[in-house]
Amino acid sequence: MNIPFTKMHGLGNSYIFVNLFEFEIKEEDLAPLAVAVADKDTGIGSDGLILIHPTEQADVGMRIFNKDGSEGKNCGNGLRCVAKYAFENKLIEKRIFTIETKAGNVTAEVHGDNTNVHEVTVDMGHPILNRSDIPMKGHNDDMVVSEPFDVLNEKLSVTTVSMGNPHAIFFVDDIENAPLKRLGSVITNDHRFPEGVNVEFVEIISDREVHFRVWERGSGITQACGTGACAAVVAAVLNDHSNKGQEVCVHLSGGDLFITWAGDGHVWMRGAATTTITGKFHWQA
Repeated sequence: MNIPFTKMHGLGNSYIFVNLFEFEIKEEDLAPLAVAVADKDTGIGSDGLILIHPTEQADVGMRIFNKDGSEGKNCGNGLRCVAKYAFENKLIEKRIFTIETKAGNVTAEVHGDNTNVHEVTVDMGHPILNRSDIPMKGHNDDMVVSEPFDVLNEKLSVTTVSMGNPHAIFFVDDIENAPLKRLGSVITNDHRFPEGVNVEFVEIISDREVHFRVWERGSGITQACGTGACAAVVAAVLNDHSNKGQEVCVHLSGGDLFITWAGDGHVWMRGAATTTITGKFHWQA
């Protein structure tokens, strides 16, 4: 099977995109295909697979599969890439449109000329803050804000936020010395998170600027995570490091995102999306 694909990335968080408006793949082949294309030695190399598909629920739909074959519910960097692809490839003609995800519909706005989208703004909706909705185990259903979190004999404090997928945010004094490699895989599989969790370490520079590193559930360390950047800014506000209604620059390994937790409760994400490769992937199901 020769599968037409486009490789795109949002600040280094790369995915293989397949246009299901023009090509059909069986449901049972999706997870193994994600594993195959993500492999940097025998495939193309990416953080996973994203399908762009027709839907009656929005203007365009997307499904996300991590590099281990598990299906995710939402992906901020993927959303910006889907918006860019849909507009540039004439799947959508308007500049503001809706994208269906497993976590619900979001609204995207593309910026650029009629042939080249250089930046995308996405309304990521309301953050989910109750413990049971993250989900995280515990004895109450309150928000988890700066809660003691012991792991591997280290005493940390965690704030949890879901942006359609779960995030555990830890504030540190020095991002370069954050224990991401040592604790990322441990925390993402911690029993307190029954569905796993994305792990973020965040250094506060000012109320409008933070450093950010991430271990993504199902993918490991990545260059960027859009939903994670949104969750980090929400967590910063909840911990009195920042304020609602102001834009915060989040410095990720792959570049910068600009996040606002607006007064109406919606989280807005603005950032770049880039196309790197188009071709056909030769695969035997």
